[in-house]
Amino acid sequence: MEDAQGMTTETVHHPPHDQFDSLDKHTQWGIDFLERYAKFVKERIEIEQNYAKQLRNLVKKYCPKRSSKDEEPRFTSCIAFFNILNELNDYAGQREVVAEEMAHRVYGELMRYAHDLKTERKMHLQEGRKAQQYLDMCWKQMDNSKKKFERECREAEKAQQSYERLDNDTNATKADVEKAKQQLNLRTHMADENKNEYAAQLQNFNGEQHKHFYVVIPQIYKQLQEMDERRTIKLSECYRGFADSERKVIPIISKCLEGMILAAKSVDERRDSQMVVDSFKSGFEPPGDFPFEDYSQHIYRTISDGTISAAKQESGKMDSKSTVGKAKGKLWLFGKKPKPQSPPLTPTSLFTSSTPNGSQFLTLSIEPVHYCMNEIKTGKPRIPSFRSLKRGWSMKMGPALEDFSHLPPEQRRKKLQQRIDELNRGLQKEADQKEALNKMKDVYEKNPQMGDPGSLQPKLAETMNNIDRLRMEIHKNEAWLSEVEGKTGLRGDRRHSSDINHLVTQGRESPEGSYTDDANQEVRGPPQQHGHHSEFDDEFEDDDPLPAIGHCKAIYPFDGHNEGTLAMKEGEVLYIIEEDKGDGWTRARRQNGEEGYVPTTYIDVTLEKNSKGS
Repeated sequence: MEDAQGMTTETVHHPPHDQFDSLDKHTQWGIDFLERYAKFVKERIEIEQNYAKQLRNLVKKYCPKRSSKDEEPRFTSCIAFFNILNELNDYAGQREVVAEEMAHRVYGELMRYAHDLKTERKMHLQEGRKAQQYLDMCWKQMDNSKKKFERECREAEKAQQSYERLDNDTNATKADVEKAKQQLNLRTHMADENKNEYAAQLQNFNGEQHKHFYVVIPQIYKQLQEMDERRTIKLSECYRGFADSERKVIPIISKCLEGMILAAKSVDERRDSQMVVDSFKSGFEPPGDFPFEDYSQHIYRTISDGTISAAKQESGKMDSKSTVGKAKGKLWLFGKKPKPQSPPLTPTSLFTSSTPNGSQFLTLSIEPVHYCMNEIKTGKPRIPSFRSLKRGWSMKMGPALEDFSHLPPEQRRKKLQQRIDELNRGLQKEADQKEALNKMKDVYEKNPQMGDPGSLQPKLAETMNNIDRLRMEIHKNEAWLSEVEGKTGLRGDRRHSSDINHLVTQGRESPEGSYTDDANQEVRGPPQQHGHHSEFDDEFEDDDPLPAIGHCKAIYPFDGHNEGTLAMKEGEVLYIIEEDKGDGWTRARRQNGEEGYVPTTYIDVTLEKNSKGS
């Protein structure tokens, strides 16, 4: 009883939760920090994506829309800028790669790990709370048994006091004393039972408490510690992955920057300047010096009309002056183009002519118009033909022509050469297709089970028509190119002859257009009457028909739908006026004078000997 009473004086406190709540707060902070870093990575990804998008939009804005070949960049500075734009576009692609790598390797991994971390933390905290609740339950059971034991001890103490008072009281009956004794024994027995129960509960609680603080809680704390360490390691890996995502693209970005530097080094100012010169080079000659017009000759003119030679000389001077005035006002293809004045003619050159033996005789039958035409032919540029005038007028009226006659000569030559090159490539392609079809046809003929040879005939005919059309186009453009090159060469010859007339006294131009150094032939003879007329007609009319150099017979019919071709029937006989120059076309003429080109493979040609000479 004394022991029991002594135990009643002890006070047992509720076991503390240690630092469980603190660890709960720390782990929650770790998860919050992880999610905050994930949000940071997400915003960085959005910045990279927007940056790449803006770079691509910038490149698209400044990249040219190449609708045609004429708009393609030619200058090295432009080509370098477009190369820089391409490199910048690749650079934008690398920024997209950085964003994708961060999104997959960093942000996605962080979000997945944060979800797993929350689940694991919740499980460990629930285990800790369960252990704490079980320990609290054991403590309550122990505390209840303790209180019951304390209560029973007090009741037993009261029963003992009551029994001792009755036992010492002489007036108390024996029955009262016996009843008090039984009550004391009952209370004492109950106090002993509660004591044993309390001792058992106390022993059980102490065991569970020891287990809780030395086994269960340390295990839970260790798991939380490992979880937090793994979170820290994951953050470290994400930090490294964040940097690696940027470092992986650095070599490619460096190549992009090197490409920009190479593009900058490729700029060639001399080449660009030469392109400008080639683009705007017209091929025209610079205008010559304006001739001196002497208006004072009318003041000092003599009034003597005594001899025929004087009248002729004066008439020649007047005609020469009027010729100069007319030549000055001539219509040129691109405006008026004055030329240097031809060397003046002496009266002797007007009225004398050389004979084979070197003697000279007086000629008085030259009409003024003949002299004027001769002056125009030899000393001045030729009057443009009606076709040239028509082409010049169409140049002013229309924006562009098929033969590029609206362009200056040099530019026209370049355009024609480009078109001829393209047509030749197309012709080569069609020829290759024709060869392939013929080979396939031969295979079908040798092996009918592989296919029908007749099924290839429409395609073969279409290819032949394309070849004929392309050859005709090539021939037509080559004719235009020859015309341009011929005019360019003619202008160079005229400039050369003009320089010779001004600088060399011995070199004179013969009526036939050749030069001679013979001093005896320096005086020019009078041209024939029909010569003036034919030369004048050549300026405004087409050339004379070419002579026939043979004849041909059509082996196959030809429709001649294309421009410049001549239709023919099978067995028809035509005159040959120009041989095949290697392009597969022969120029022929009917008896009615109609001319055109026919395929050389469609005719049987017979050339006549000495036909050109005749």
